[in-house]
Amino acid sequence: MSLETCSTLRVRYAETDQMGVVYHANYLVWCEIGRTDFIRAAGRSYAELERDGVMLAVSEAALRFRGSARYDDPVQVFTTLTHVGSRGMTFGYRIVHADSGAVLVTASTSLVCLNASGRPSSLPTEVRAWLEHALATTSSAPIPT
Repeated sequence: MSLETCSTLRVRYAETDQMGVVYHANYLVWCEIGRTDFIRAAGRSYAELERDGVMLAVSEAALRFRGSARYDDPVQVFTTLTHVGSRGMTFGYRIVHADSGAVLVTASTSLVCLNASGRPSSLPTEVRAWLEHALATTSSAPIPT
């Protein structure tokens, strides 16, 4: 069985522009929600990782807009882990309109591990092993781009 999480939310008024359409930067916030839920579903939490000294920073983000969400629309964020390396990982996202199933955005974010000085560092061995296990249970089907 593949590990893919689904985070459900409803578009809030504050997330929209004057035309009632979701402002593009909010999709990155939704990716963060998906990523946080994925990490928790895989057996840890961001807070736990940080308490253990593992700081993760987004080093790259890519989004492809296919449709628009509007105020009060139900939205689902499907998240998978797509890559684990010595210093970080990459997540893939598919953001869909929950009622129609229409894909609104596909995205990816890469995160890098930082040390206490804020410099890139290797993932701790046990964290990398945990992420590689999560990756092994993740679907090999690519997220559409």
